[in-house]
Amino acid sequence: MLAPARGALAIAAAVLLTAAATGCSSGGGHTAKPAPQSSAPHGSAAPPAADAAGAHAIPVGTGPKSSYDAQPQPAAGSCKYRYTADKQPLPDPNCTPGATSPAVTQANINDTICKPGGYTSTIRPPANITGKEKAENAKSYGYTGPMADAEYDHLISLQLGGDPNDPRNLWVQPPSPDHVPGKGPNNPKDSVETHLHTAICKGQTTLAAAQQAIVTDWTTAEAKLGISKGSAAPTAAPDADGDGE
Repeated sequence: MLAPARGALAIAAAVLLTAAATGCSSGGGHTAKPAPQSSAPHGSAAPPAADAAGAHAIPVGTGPKSSYDAQPQPAAGSCKYRYTADKQPLPDPNCTPGATSPAVTQANINDTICKPGGYTSTIRPPANITGKEKAENAKSYGYTGPMADAEYDHLISLQLGGDPNDPRNLWVQPPSPDHVPGKGPNNPKDSVETHLHTAICKGQTTLAAAQQAIVTDWTTAEAKLGISKGSAAPTAAPDADGDGE
């Protein structure tokens, strides 16, 4: 009787081992592991915090040059002005999204845009270059008013670290509603730029925040940054963009 009992035990043990092996190949222990892996792509696809907050990446231009060439402009009639509720002009974001200068960073503002004695006059393209660009850009936007009353404007001004001659940063800005015809450019955007420049140099806002605010809507930039209009005297004489720059 002992020999048959041992045989039966051996058979039972073999059956148990086979069942255990089958359970491991199809059991929950192995199918549970892929769950975290399948959720990983969802996490990696989430938009950056800045995008979720409504900010958009601003193109980076080539920066200041020792000499400039007239840059090609968007096709005639391809750009459309936008207007605020009080009829202030805004550029077409598809044609003029703005462009920053790689030569200006938050770390070097004291040696660039906040430098005593001024900075922008040293990097501004000459009038013989911007004059050609302005004429072509007027065609891009369909501007037919007096050219002397329109400003060829850096959307991100040079004093805010805008690129000097990137076509994405320049547009023919038509006169504001209260402009007196024949008096030349006199746009309120220039004073906004000076106030933002002052805030940057005084540490009241960052370079990136000011650039983002001005490209979004120059008429609301000060409010978005919590800067009171005219609350602080400029850090230097106005160094704004002007016609024929």
